[in-house]
Amino acid sequence: MKLSKKIPALGLTLAMALSLAACGGNATESKAPEESKAAESTAVSEAPKAEGLKIAICTSPNTVDDGSFNEDNYNGVLNFIASRGDIDTVTPLQETSGDTAAVAQLVSEIVADYDVIVATGFQSAGIGPVAQDNPDKYFILVDTFPSDAEGVTIEEGLDNIYAMQFAEQESGFFAGVAAALETQSGKVAVVTGQPFPSNVNYQFGFESGVNYANKHLGASAEIVELASYAGTDVTNTNVGGNYTGNFSDEAAGKTLGEALIREGCDIIFVAAGASGNGVFAAAKESGNCKIIGCDVDQYDDGANGDSNIILTSALKNMAINVERQLNAIVDGTFQGGNYTLTAATDSTGYVSAEGRHQMSAETVAALDELYPQVKDGTIVPAANFNGYTPEEFPGL
Repeated sequence: MKLSKKIPALGLTLAMALSLAACGGNATESKAPEESKAAESTAVSEAPKAEGLKIAICTSPNTVDDGSFNEDNYNGVLNFIASRGDIDTVTPLQETSGDTAAVAQLVSEIVADYDVIVATGFQSAGIGPVAQDNPDKYFILVDTFPSDAEGVTIEEGLDNIYAMQFAEQESGFFAGVAAALETQSGKVAVVTGQPFPSNVNYQFGFESGVNYANKHLGASAEIVELASYAGTDVTNTNVGGNYTGNFSDEAAGKTLGEALIREGCDIIFVAAGASGNGVFAAAKESGNCKIIGCDVDQYDDGANGDSNIILTSALKNMAINVERQLNAIVDGTFQGGNYTLTAATDSTGYVSAEGRHQMSAETVAALDELYPQVKDGTIVPAANFNGYTPEEFPGL
C-alpha cells in the first residue's frame, strides 16, 4: 500500500525547474496547439521576416541526434526550414557538461551570429541575462523558464524569449491508466532520472492514473516503489518513486529495471533519459515486461527481435511548438513569455496511432474518453507543486 505524499503549497522560483525526461524515438504524429499562456508579456513588434533566419539549437549534455528529447526539438527546426523552402539555416551546438552556467556562456559567445537561439532542457535556464543583453535576438526555451543572474526564475517572462514547459503529469496520467488496464501481473512501476519537478510530475501523474483506473475502470494494479531508489525533490521532500539518480547511467537503469521485474512488474513507465536505456535492456532480456516510453514515440526503440516491448508512449509535443514559434517570428506574431502547455492545447497525450502501440482497443477507448476530461479540467492529475497528491486530486 502506498503512503500518501504530503506536498507543501509553495511558490518557489527555481532555475532548475525541469529535468530532461527524454527517452528515445521520434514522434510520428503530434497536434498543432494553441499556446496556453502562463505569464503575461508584451509582443515583440516587428515586420514579418521574408529573408532566411540563421538559427542555432543549443543542447546539453547530449546532441541533437540523441533519438529523443533533443532530436524532437531539432525536428521542429528542420520541419520549419523545410516548410520555407530551405531558405533558413540551423547550426547544432552542444555543451557537454550539462552545467547551466556553461550553457549560458556558450550562448553568450555565439548569440551575435544568429537570429534565433533554440535551447533545450533545464540547463538553458541561465540564458536570461544573455537575452536581456540582446533584445534584438529571439530565444525559444524548451522545458524551462529563464532565470536572472542570481538564478531566480524571471516569473514575468521576457519579451524576446518564448519559454515553454509542459504539464507532464497529464501525459503521466494517461501512462498510468494504460499500465493499470494492461498489466497481467497486477504490478506496475515508474522509473525516472532525478526528482526535478518535471520528473516528479511524470511520477505523480502516473500514480494518479493507476489510482484512477483502480477506482473507476475496474483495475487492481499495485504501484511498486523500491525504498532505496526513492527521490527527494527540490524542497527536500521524499516523493518516493524509483529514481536512477541521473539521466546518463544505463547500468544503473538496468539494475533498477531488473529489480522491479524481480518484484513482479510487467509494465514500467520510463522517464529517465539515457539511464532509461538500461531499463529497456532489462525489459528486453526478461521477455515478460512492457515499457511505456515518454516525451516522444519510442516504438522503434522497443524492437526486440520479432517482438516489441513498447506498450505506448506518453507524449510532450515539442517539435510542433518549436516550429510554431519559428513561424511566429517570420510572420510577426511572436509573443515572448513563460508558457505552460497542456492537454488544453493538445500539447500532452499518448501514442494511439495504428502500428505504434500494443494497447487493447478497450484501453485506447478508455484513454480517448478520459482525454477531454483532462483537457477541460474535470480531471487534474497530481503534480509536484499543484497541491494535489496521487491519492487525492480533482476527478478521482
